[in-house]
Amino acid sequence: MRKPLAALAVALCAAAALADDKPKPGMTMKPYGKMPDGTAVDEYTMTNANGMTMKVITLGGIVTELHLPDKDGKLADVCLGCSNLNEYLEGHPFFGALTGRVANRIAKGKFTLGGKEYTLAINNAPNHLHGGKVGFDKRVWTKFASVSGDGLQNLTLQYTSKDGEESYPGTLDVVVSYDLTDKNEWRITYSATTDKATPVNLTQHAYFNLAGHASGTILDHLMTIEADQYTPTDETLIPTGEIAAVKDTPFDFRTPTPIGKNIKMIKATPQGYDLNYVLRGKAGELRPIAEVSDPKSGRVMKVHTSEPGVQFYSGNFLDGKQKGKGGVKYAQYAGFCLETQHYPDAINKKEFPSVVLEPGKRYTHMTVYAFSAK
Repeated sequence: MRKPLAALAVALCAAAALADDKPKPGMTMKPYGKMPDGTAVDEYTMTNANGMTMKVITLGGIVTELHLPDKDGKLADVCLGCSNLNEYLEGHPFFGALTGRVANRIAKGKFTLGGKEYTLAINNAPNHLHGGKVGFDKRVWTKFASVSGDGLQNLTLQYTSKDGEESYPGTLDVVVSYDLTDKNEWRITYSATTDKATPVNLTQHAYFNLAGHASGTILDHLMTIEADQYTPTDETLIPTGEIAAVKDTPFDFRTPTPIGKNIKMIKATPQGYDLNYVLRGKAGELRPIAEVSDPKSGRVMKVHTSEPGVQFYSGNFLDGKQKGKGGVKYAQYAGFCLETQHYPDAINKKEFPSVVLEPGKRYTHMTVYAFSAK
């Protein structure tokens, strides 16, 4: 009986070691660094009862890390990002950041509201992108509230965008809440009010690779998007105003399809997905809109949103030059984004759902990324 007992003892010790290594649920905060003007940036670490861990910095509300278990319970960081504050300040393609005041593109950086024409920064020639040269992703947010316990960890961030910031009208007060639940959900709730009519379209720009941020491309991930239509664009990625069917196009993800299956059929430079889908269901109501799975790790991500659209981006502009965590060089297709949103250039397309927020009204938007493994 000695050998079986010895083997059992070894197994129990191994299990105990794994249990000791599992992160403890809760929330901690520590300094992350300082901006060039001396403003402090903090890092919050949230861990749920399953060991799922999210790290968030107050610069841009950036999610720097997201550790998830695979089918064997092994944790891996599934979000692309930088190693430290200096690398984020050197420039990055919106890794894990809150984007606004208007996410996505505005044609030629111009729009008219209340009879007045506004001219914005051209930071993605010939268009305006993700709020301008110093959008919400480059602002330091303030901790508004935090909660630890009762089945979730919560961090709520606040930012006030002054009238005229990045040439947008009105002072906009924004509150964004990140919840990490014991159901392995990352819930994001957005809220905003203004004192003057202004366009608002907020989103989270996380780049996911469910096999792990340093594991190569996402071309073998299986993608499903609950959309029968999309908004075709011109060569600068501005929607033409048309609503087209995905049927018989490389943009059809109505059934689980490898991201790389039809990517070479797309006529774009660089080649890949970077388009808005017109989602099924009623905008304003939280509903399932996408599912992505990684066949190697078994990780699955299901997305719910109250928004009318989602931008699917397959990391086309990544080129191996962007320095990532641990010195990893992120090559093309190293991560994908599902940016829940109103349609791009909606401020200039009256046929699209409006992005104008009026005084006395409240902008609200909820998105849930729910993770599992099988």
